[in-house]
Amino acid sequence: MKPYNKIIKIRPDNRFGKPCIRNTRITVFDILGWLGSGMNYDEILSDFPELTRADIRACLMYAADRERKLQTL
Repeated sequence: MKPYNKIIKIRPDNRFGKPCIRNTRITVFDILGWLGSGMNYDEILSDFPELTRADIRACLMYAADRERKLQTL
């Protein structure tokens, strides 16, 4: 799979700089929320055909990387 930085893009002019999938307005937060609410990959891909399985996995990798980078005070 491609590294998530090829899929997740942060642009100030798109969704107020939130991390999004490529050139869409679908954020990492959106996808994590759908997965957390119980949607599976197939349901998400059916609702948003512009996405791929690799896009969903990239969101998970992005979230895991951010979690790893968090520091406790």
